[in-house]
Amino acid sequence: MGVSSAFAGAVSTDSMGDEIVSQSKAAGLDMNFIQRVDRDPLVAIVPSSRPPRYFFAGDADLFFDPDQMPEGWINQAELCHFSCISLARQPLADRLVKIAHEAKGAGKRISYDPNWRNLMDSHYREQIFPAMTTLADMIKLSDEDLRHIYPGLTEHQAMDELRALNSQAQILFTRGEHGMILHTPDSQLEQPAIAVKVEDTVGAGDACMAGWLAAELLGIADLRERLRFSAACASISCCHAGAYAPALADVEGLLKLLIRT
Repeated sequence: MGVSSAFAGAVSTDSMGDEIVSQSKAAGLDMNFIQRVDRDPLVAIVPSSRPPRYFFAGDADLFFDPDQMPEGWINQAELCHFSCISLARQPLADRLVKIAHEAKGAGKRISYDPNWRNLMDSHYREQIFPAMTTLADMIKLSDEDLRHIYPGLTEHQAMDELRALNSQAQILFTRGEHGMILHTPDSQLEQPAIAVKVEDTVGAGDACMAGWLAAELLGIADLRERLRFSAACASISCCHAGAYAPALADVEGLLKLLIRT
């Protein structure tokens, strides 16, 4: 989306790793943060997309080495995003939590999307999730995430538990076709879902969060405009099979269409 970005992680040296590298270059990512390791590729198997179900195989991601990050990177960063199964797989999870602490200590903003998956366990719920939630300036989670993290609680009770961990973070709470709610420390803003012909919902949450972060970095200060931008990213992702990453032109085109109609 025209924002200077990088993916810090380890990928395999086979054809699947090559594809990730190729797509990363095409997306304009800073390639100095991607590490290549001679291990089996991390593969996500999606037996069902409605609702999404995932299984994972491979271990290349677990060999990410923070010591190989570019020297002085933390001084150049504006925002560090952490998400999903990377925080549920050891020893990678502990390495990433350490990086998050270091980034926070250096005055960098932290964003976090728990993105609940079936391999997350009680350790994740009781240790990793509270640690990352406490550090985060921005948290994005879905109604499904909230049900898994706080089983047996109502949505209101679960949100109270989340707020007890972090009273100041922006919380972007997504509800699929029912839109999203932005919880700030002193207000709530709602954004309806932007109706499109849905091809696949895989990756919609990631696109939504990417849009939320990119909108601010692109200079969109108004929170309602940022919410619309984020919703447009999610809807565009749903129009495509697989985890489609919307381009800035895609988002601007949809938003202009909404204005005209």
